[in-house]
Amino acid sequence: MQRRFSGRIADLFLLFYLFSIGCLQAQEAGADKSSCVSGLPWPHSLQAGIDSLLCDPLFDTSVVGICVYDLTSDSMLYSFNARQRLRPASTMKLVTAVAALDLPGGLQPYATELRCTGEVSDGVLCGDLYVVGGFDPCFDRTDMEAFCDALCRAGVDSVSGRLLADVSMKDTLQWGSGWCWDDDCEVLTPLPYDRHDEFLPVLSRMLSVRGIRLNGGVSGKAFCPASSRLLARRTHPADQILLTMMKESDNLFAESMFYRIAAHSGRKYASAKQACEVIHDLIRRLGLRPEDYRIADGSGLSLYNYLTPELETSLLRYAFHNESVFNHLYPSLPVAGEDGTLKKRMRNGAAHGNVRAKTGTVEGVVTLAGYATASNGHRLAFSIMNQGISRARQGRDFQDRVCQWLCR
Repeated sequence: MQRRFSGRIADLFLLFYLFSIGCLQAQEAGADKSSCVSGLPWPHSLQAGIDSLLCDPLFDTSVVGICVYDLTSDSMLYSFNARQRLRPASTMKLVTAVAALDLPGGLQPYATELRCTGEVSDGVLCGDLYVVGGFDPCFDRTDMEAFCDALCRAGVDSVSGRLLADVSMKDTLQWGSGWCWDDDCEVLTPLPYDRHDEFLPVLSRMLSVRGIRLNGGVSGKAFCPASSRLLARRTHPADQILLTMMKESDNLFAESMFYRIAAHSGRKYASAKQACEVIHDLIRRLGLRPEDYRIADGSGLSLYNYLTPELETSLLRYAFHNESVFNHLYPSLPVAGEDGTLKKRMRNGAAHGNVRAKTGTVEGVVTLAGYATASNGHRLAFSIMNQGISRARQGRDFQDRVCQWLCR
């Protein structure tokens, strides 16, 4: 594995010279390796510090890729295996988030609609009821009650037709490509309710409690006619979905955003292929080649995903320089030692409160990618991808130590 520094060759000689002098002084004083490295000027101390961490026996049996970019000085600070294709786990959610926020209309609310055909006569809706799904994972009992209220306000006590679901927003596949059968995988449907595919049965029961009869019964799936009439529309802001997706690493919320990217194509029954086309276009605009990566889902559950630390860092750089993306992405990231999936990590030291990053874990894989603030005020983008880890704690501890060096 090759070590690559940015900058002039002269910087390398300066680094080795200062490092050697610092080590000799530290040894004479009886100091440890850490104090030796700390005596170097920034960013050489950062580079030498991460180098020292790579001497861990952990890497006798596992692989790591690291990329650190100085956003303030617009320069590469550290690169180790940065172009190795590795599994991203839940840092895949960063890709999904940036691609979604970058789309025109990417911040439009997630909507679910109740529509009907026919008119109301003497309390009877002479037509069908349709629920049109927009893959809103936040739709809850309050929203369902609002649908029932809308029918009551319209004076409906029975429906002559059927209760139907328009789920044409996405394809009919209920699992993502490369998901493991024994994982706790949630069903992917444009009409989720309580994280399950039971929207119509629940609505039917709630209507019955209100005394509204469905004479035609619950009949499954169908396209909602363009001539249908809107009875109720329930929405949730995109930032609400983004916050849960990133802070809590919620896979269902990530897949809802992924298929929203797919639906941007305007095609009925949009698939992961359409979402990948949008993401591939973004990768091209970064100056990289989409064919060098593999994108299978939006959450990182799939074992078919392959990214690189270089790509993740490039996406973070792109977001940083685009306010419409960054102003929503940055607040959604877990804060070291304070909230989300980083609440119990980096509670002490320089990294506490100075790292905002997305975590990722699947069997044998631990990843971390996001932003860090160095002690000199420089803003950094970074990606760390550990693979072949036998215990996730080992990978997390290594990543936390890297982050401490980033923030010194």
